[in-house]
Formats: sequence, structure tokens, C-alpha cells
Amino acid sequence: MAKTAARKKPATASKLGSLPEWNLNDLYPGTDSPELKWDLENTENQCVAFEQAFKGKLAALAAGEGAGKALAEAVKRYEAIDDKLGRLYSYASLLYAGNTTDPARAKFYGDVQERITAASLHLLFFTLELNRIDDAALEAAMADPALGHYRPWVEDVRKEKPYQLEDRVEELFHEKSITGYSAWNRQYDEMVASLRFRIGGKPMPIEPALNLLQDADGQKRKAAAQALAKTFKENLRAFTLITNTLAKDKEISDRWRGFKDVADARHLSNRVERDVVEALVSSVRAAYPKLSHRYYALKAKWFGKKKLPHWDRNAPLPKVAQRTISWEDARATVLTAYGAFSPRMAEVADRFFTRNWIDAPVRDGKQPGAFSHPTVPSAHPYVLLNYQGKPRDVMTLAHELGHGVHQVLAAPNGALMAPTPLTLAETASVFGEMLTFRKLLANTKDKKQRKAMLAAKVEDMLNTVVRQIAFYSFERKVHLERRNGELTADKICELWMSVQGESLGPAIELKAGYETFWTYIPHFIHSPFYVYAYAFGDCLVNSLYAVYEQSASGFAERYLEMLAAGGTKHHSELLAPFGLDARDPKFWDGGLQVIANLIGEIETLDAAR
Repeated sequence: MAKTAARKKPATASKLGSLPEWNLNDLYPGTDSPELKWDLENTENQCVAFEQAFKGKLAALAAGEGAGKALAEAVKRYEAIDDKLGRLYSYASLLYAGNTTDPARAKFYGDVQERITAASLHLLFFTLELNRIDDAALEAAMADPALGHYRPWVEDVRKEKPYQLEDRVEELFHEKSITGYSAWNRQYDEMVASLRFRIGGKPMPIEPALNLLQDADGQKRKAAAQALAKTFKENLRAFTLITNTLAKDKEISDRWRGFKDVADARHLSNRVERDVVEALVSSVRAAYPKLSHRYYALKAKWFGKKKLPHWDRNAPLPKVAQRTISWEDARATVLTAYGAFSPRMAEVADRFFTRNWIDAPVRDGKQPGAFSHPTVPSAHPYVLLNYQGKPRDVMTLAHELGHGVHQVLAAPNGALMAPTPLTLAETASVFGEMLTFRKLLANTKDKKQRKAMLAAKVEDMLNTVVRQIAFYSFERKVHLERRNGELTADKICELWMSVQGESLGPAIELKAGYETFWTYIPHFIHSPFYVYAYAFGDCLVNSLYAVYEQSASGFAERYLEMLAAGGTKHHSELLAPFGLDARDPKFWDGGLQVIANLIGEIETLDAAR
């Protein structure tokens, strides 16, 4: 992607060094390239040809001689088309993420999305028809190794069987998605990217504004929080409309499909049982007093206060020097930590730097936050960051590279079986953060710096576990209330404040304006109930890391094998080699105790002063 030559660089740019911008040529050379045009047209034709070849014929194939090979051939063709459609969509969405306010990119993204939706309509019959094949006939066909290879995918598809609708309704849901929830997602992204927050007399986009909440200067933190609240409030009607519409859209879909609970569709896609999630949620909520309430009371004391205003929640510790971490230092930190655990892991992570798979600078119009997009197995992942040199940015780099390594290792499973359910998709990312943190902590002897590092890690873990479970509780309240009618902005704000007060505890004072802060959380819009996956991953990694510390040898190899499995195994199978079981309530308590122990270590450092 071309750089914006006239863009004014932030003051810290020189301290950060040269920040990489991704090269999307590995997907396509450009929006008008012959390769892209050919793939769009050819794949559209392949979708039609696939429908003509197999629609209405799968039952006969399953009953005929050589059923395994015949069905396997159909699945292979389906997988190849899926990979090509995924490549096209990945290119369009990544290009768009680089600047969501550029009309040309927005149009290209919308046009590609429409064409892919229309083309994939011809594929919709395949999984629906596959699910109508008799269990015994399909099981017999899978005895053939050609189809048996795809058993994990076939079994996952079969889990959707109770919730699938008749073909014409499925086609309508699929085709209308582009003017339904996908359109509202895009509207939300473009609106958030275009918002400006006036701080210190200057308008700035959301990412730098949120970053000021971690500034060492308390007045800057306060000014940023007030500016965020002001702009969110000015746009509250639009955020409320989007939230109401998407919640209703989901309710309609869930009702038609027969999902009982508001989060059941997410649990199904995550391949996790509802009772496992409920055990996680209840364990975390029960632990609020010994985790977030305890820690924020400590932090308020450090600031000489009984209560901290919400804008000081993620403030750096007072009287601890803040340094800007250059991009090269961040890279070296993460790769060294990864390499100490597994040279193979570091080698895969290093490809992201050497092959321009990362887009790091903050830019006007760029999507806020961070992600690692897996694209498709025939290509490679891409990482988006908004790197500003904070210690948390280094942890974000470690997190997203964990995703990236996971996605590279799982890719050989192919387009249908490489994707990992969200609950396990967060494992590698959080583990990568933990490796980086432990490496940094081991090299830090100064007590003030050590305390600051422990505090930052505890805050990250609270944000990952406590905050995300509070988010999940908020979403549940919103979606359940929406069943009774449209929600006012005031009602949504009230629900937000109820879960935030419960989770953060009495030492955090939620000042006026904070009630609007639900508006900028993209997961509520793009992936309802995604958020508990973060808490799942963090607690899982805490337990996993405890096994690693006690393991004599062979852990790294078993860990990389777990990542390489992709979506081919259930969480119970993947955790069994480590002696872990997420269905055991003690599993979650053990993971949460790791956070409590870190808080205890901080308390010990405090007492030793």
C-alpha cells in the first residue's frame, strides 16, 4: 500500500524508528490487477459449476459404490473454492482496514463483498445437503481415508444440523446479510474511524485519544477521557441504533434456527459447551473481590487516593520513568522471548518482520486496535497494529504474533480445518504475551521497575479476564432486554454502568461520561459474545504455563503440536496431553489464582519498602 507522504508524523515517531507497512502483493498486486479480475471471474464460474455438478446428488453419491472417494472429491473442490474466495475477501478487507475512510477502498471492499456473497450462494446447498445424508451411510463413507481425512470438518458441520433451515430460507439469510448485519458492521467501522476527539485544542482519531488514557500526565488522561465521552455522547443516537438493529437481527436469526440462549450460537461456533462457559463466568465473577477490587484499591493507594477516577485505571505507576520503546527493541524483545521457548516459534514469528506481513503505524482512517488476519492457507497471515511505543504495545505485538504463529502452523490442515475456535484461538496469543512478560521480568532487578512491570501485567490480565467477562455480562443484558423491545441510549448506558461497577469495584470512581464507553468496543458489533474467549484463553494459558514451568522437557514440542492441530480437535483433546480439563471448575480457579499471586507479589514488594 502506498504511504501518505504529506501525513504529519506524531512527536514520538522518531523515537519509534521506522515502522513497517504491510505488503499485500502476496495476495494481489492491486485492485485493478489481471490476477484479481481473473480470480473473481473464474471463481464465480467455479461456484456455478460446483452447484451443477453436485446439487441434489450427494445422497446418491453416499449410497453408491466408492462413496468415500466421490464425496472426498466434492469436499476437495469445495475447499479449493473456499480458499480462493477467502483470498479475495482477505485482500479487500485488509486494504479497507488500512484506511476505512477512503471512498475508493470502501467501494472496492463493498463490491468484492457483494460478488463473493453472490458467488458463494451457489455453494450454500453443499453443507445443508451433506447434513441430510444418513448417519450410517456417511460413517461408512468416512471409512475411506480420502473422506476420513475430512472427518473433523464433517463432524463440525453435522453439529450445525439441528439449527439449519430449509434451503430457500438459508439462501435468503445468506444473500440478505450484505444489506443486513454486514452493512451495519461497515457503517460502524466507518463512523468510528471518522470520529475526532478534541484534546488540547487539536482533533485526533480514536487510537491516539485512547492511548492518552495511559499517559503519565494525569491532566492529559482526564482531558482524553472527557473528550472521548463528549464525542461518544454526540454520536450516541447512531451507536444506539446500530446496537438495537444488530441485536434484533441476531434475535431473528436465533429464533428461526432454534437457539435457546442468546449466546448459544457463539458457543456452537466456538465448539464449547454452555456449562463450560457458565463455569468460567461464575468463577471470574466470584473472584472479582480478590482480583480487580483488591488491585485497584492498591493502585488508588499508590496515587494517594481512596478512589481513582476511571481515567486513571490504566495510568502508569507514579514516580516510575516512562520510556518509549522503539520498534526494533520491541521486535528483539518478542523474538528473544519466543526463541528461548522454541527456536521454531521465533523463526515463524520473524517471517512477519522480514516479509512485510505487519502494518504498524498509526494513520488517519486506519482501523483502530490490532488483529492478526489468517487470510487463507495458500497465503499467510497479516498483522495490523497501531504501534505507539508503550510497554502495552510490545505486549500487543507479542499477542498478535502468537496468533500469527498459530495460524501459520495450522495452515497445512487446509482451508476447512485450519481455523481454530475462538476459545482456543486466543491460547497462542496470550501464551506469547506470557513468554514475553516472563522474559522481561526475569531481566529486571530494579524493584521500582519490577513493580511497574508486575502492575502492568496484572492490569493486562484484569483487562483480559475481568473486563471481558464484564463485557460478556453486558452483552447478555443488552440482548436479553432487546427481546422486550428497542432499548434507549439511557438504558444501554445503565446496563453498562451496572456491570462496570460490579467488576471494577469500589476503588474505581466511574465519573460522568463513562456511561458512553460501551460505544467503541467493536466486538459487540462484529462478533457478539466473542469476548469470553479472551478470558477463556487467559485462564487456560495460566494453567498451561504452570505445567510448562514444572515440565522437565518436551513441553514446547507438545505445545506446537497443539497449535498445528488447528480446528481438527476439540478443546478436551488438545488439553489432555497437558493433564488439563476445562470442564473441571478447579481449572478456572487455578488460572485465576495466578493473577491473585501476581497481586500478592506486588503487595510483598510494597511491604518491603
